[in-house]
Amino acid sequence: MGILDKFKRLLSNDQQPDFANKLEYERIIDDSINDPVHPYTNYWNIKVSVLEVYKKEVKGWPDKKKVDFIVYCAKQSHRYRAKRNRLSNQYQNQPKLYFLLDYIKQLMRTKLALEEKDVVQIAQAFVQSSEDNYSFVNSWPTNYFLSKIIKQYKGKKIGAEMKRSLTELKNIFQDEKFNSYQKEVSGFIVKIDQLFFDAVNEGAAAVKVLFYEPDEFGAFANNTLHNLKTEEQNCWFQLLLIAQKATGSKPTKKYLNTTKELYKELGANKFKKVVNSWLEYLVLLKNQEKIHYHEYLNQRTEYTEEFFVTAGNLTAIKGFVWMCAHFHDEKTLRNISNLSVRCYKKIPGQGPAAAGLGNACFYMLYKSKGMDGIGQLTKLKQKIKQTNGRKIIGKYLLAAAKEKGVSLHQIEELSVDDYGLTEGKRTIAFDEYTAQLQITGVGKSSLIWEKPDGKTQKSDPSYVKEKHKEKLKKLKQLKKQIDQSTSAQRSRIDLLFRANRTWNLEELNQFYIHHGLVSFLAKNIIWIFEEAGKKQAAIYLNKQWVTNELTPFSPTDSNKITLWHPSEQPVAAIKKWREFLYSHELRQPIKQAHREVYLLTEAEINTGVYSNRMAAHILKQHQYVSLAKIRNWNASLQGTWDGGGSDIAVLKLPEYNLKAEFWVQSIEADDAFNATGIWNYVSTDQIRFYDLATGELLNLRGILPIPFSEVLRDTDLFVGVASVGNDPAWMDSGELPAYRNYWHTYSFGDLTETAKNRKEILEKLVPRLKISKQAKIENKFLIVEGKLRTYKIHLGSTNILMEPNDQYLCIVPDRKKKDVTGNLFIPFEGDAGLSIILSKAFMLAADDKITDSSITSQIKMR
Repeated sequence: MGILDKFKRLLSNDQQPDFANKLEYERIIDDSINDPVHPYTNYWNIKVSVLEVYKKEVKGWPDKKKVDFIVYCAKQSHRYRAKRNRLSNQYQNQPKLYFLLDYIKQLMRTKLALEEKDVVQIAQAFVQSSEDNYSFVNSWPTNYFLSKIIKQYKGKKIGAEMKRSLTELKNIFQDEKFNSYQKEVSGFIVKIDQLFFDAVNEGAAAVKVLFYEPDEFGAFANNTLHNLKTEEQNCWFQLLLIAQKATGSKPTKKYLNTTKELYKELGANKFKKVVNSWLEYLVLLKNQEKIHYHEYLNQRTEYTEEFFVTAGNLTAIKGFVWMCAHFHDEKTLRNISNLSVRCYKKIPGQGPAAAGLGNACFYMLYKSKGMDGIGQLTKLKQKIKQTNGRKIIGKYLLAAAKEKGVSLHQIEELSVDDYGLTEGKRTIAFDEYTAQLQITGVGKSSLIWEKPDGKTQKSDPSYVKEKHKEKLKKLKQLKKQIDQSTSAQRSRIDLLFRANRTWNLEELNQFYIHHGLVSFLAKNIIWIFEEAGKKQAAIYLNKQWVTNELTPFSPTDSNKITLWHPSEQPVAAIKKWREFLYSHELRQPIKQAHREVYLLTEAEINTGVYSNRMAAHILKQHQYVSLAKIRNWNASLQGTWDGGGSDIAVLKLPEYNLKAEFWVQSIEADDAFNATGIWNYVSTDQIRFYDLATGELLNLRGILPIPFSEVLRDTDLFVGVASVGNDPAWMDSGELPAYRNYWHTYSFGDLTETAKNRKEILEKLVPRLKISKQAKIENKFLIVEGKLRTYKIHLGSTNILMEPNDQYLCIVPDRKKKDVTGNLFIPFEGDAGLSIILSKAFMLAADDKITDSSITSQIKMR
């Protein structure tokens, strides 16, 4: 529209619309305003359908007159709004304006036959009314109008004038002033595109259907479509048109079948290539910002919102994710899995970036063919921390187990990919070069190359990088997946210690001992074989089962097999197994022989129904809740809102018909909350057990040793990791000064079960260290004799005191530095505290070589 046209339109705003029935229409509006059934003072809740003047007159008009009245109401309302904006008077013609709008809505809801010239008139009136009207989207019945046209003109040809008017209306919706209503206007655009596809048979594919909402992904995806061949574009436009309607929680059978036929026509490989490029882009896409506009009382305001992808484009992406349910190739499943993690990454102050899309990813993985998608879900069970997301994953895993007729544990075992490994190794040929991929630890693997002359090297050969670029890229991806999988499987097996899971020999061999990947973990685990009431503990060593006395043992098919747990073993047996691990230098992937054991204490017998063993600790709330969710506890963040100050973390143990509770309370000190109102700290309280079926509070003496010990171990872990006492800089941070006594007490107090285990390891390890002449264990400290001072490293908190005056030394660990325990034999993996203690010990033993001024200034201060 040119400047002259706009000026003419502005001058004409005060002119009354020229209609043959204008006087009658004016009377209808006046009578509506004065109708006693609906006094105008309540114009924001107007329903003209209940008015006498509507029921006796307007309702019975012929369609032609109703259309004429709709156009009159639209033009008159635009006139009133424009005049009000110029005069800055919000009250002038306000009741009349709202009655006009409601008549348009009411008539659009009724059965109304629209000829092409009627559609043109109404569309043009809507376009005019959208000018400088930011609330147009939710105050006008555009959706009813478009739905009515689609229904009447499906399969029919439409004229050029009607198409031009609707295209103009479509273009209006792409104006940035409607940013606040992107989801709604995108729906309008989709309906217009649908009309053009359905109404025009010949040349329908010429209609371009794009990602219309303005964001970085839309621009990237539209550019992809633009660069495709014309015949391919036609299929993509139809697919996108369908995807933009994916508004439900899961796709219908019709949706899946329809889209399947379309992408089969396109070619499944071509479809996957484009969709996977979109998925990979989304996984790496950072949050964006958009400006919203709002108009109220003739005042226009704006605000900025952080977002991942716009709402309408998210809907379309979800539609394409659903379409992938027919596939089970590794690349698509991996990208869908990675996208779900990106979707559940939180936007500050808002929550998950796109939970709905993340849930669609879960559904697709569940519905994909084979077990690979289920395998991805089991990994996501460890990665996703948000409560609702974890519930949905759990629901799909249970559904998959039910469909297969197996337990949840069995479905998780069935879905573990071996990645083509044999006993943790795989060989891949690159012409005359050979790559040997081998698991070396939890989350670790090595890649060794054998050259044509038989020599080996660790770096990638130049020949392979030049001649097999894509194959090498896939190999690196495979290595990364294997590392992630060993970490995920270690976590899964560790949770089995409280699951009361049993196996037969065939299952143990299939899912653990002879599994290409899991065997690396399972062979250093102790198992119990039971038959006729007799139990024998054994470990798989040098391709045979042996006892802790190295006596060969032959399991039978009739054995009931369980994990060996130290809480049910005599002390002598535990020590025997620990010595066995040391003598054969077997590193367990999880703590088993050295697993912390929590037996019922006298104090807990006296309290009866609750334990205070983990009470009165101060935890960093975010760290605690994150760790609790990893251990499958249902825990929530507490905030400054009403009722947000207390929480009970819950762990269900269905195999034992138990529910455990860990009580915590927020510490509501001044300013001790973050920008989103979440309290920074919580204090711990009781642990209780309930009957899962009846909800009855249980006496602790009736709880079996394994579930009791595992629940106490989890809560001790929460304290051991999240306690402020572990933070060497916390005392000087200025936070919670009233709790500094707690920091001192915890930092240098009695050892926990974890710290006691750590002490036992160090007693065997220190004599073998390079600093053995400078280091020794005394009570609850590792004592290190430096060149300048003597240091006492607490075996629990890892905090340090300096002699002779027990001066505190603050050293914040550098997590980027290499783990000094890498070349030391430790009989289990995963104790970060032990690594920190040894790192500090090596550094302080050579304190005269420390250059960090933040440390040296403390050492020299006396």
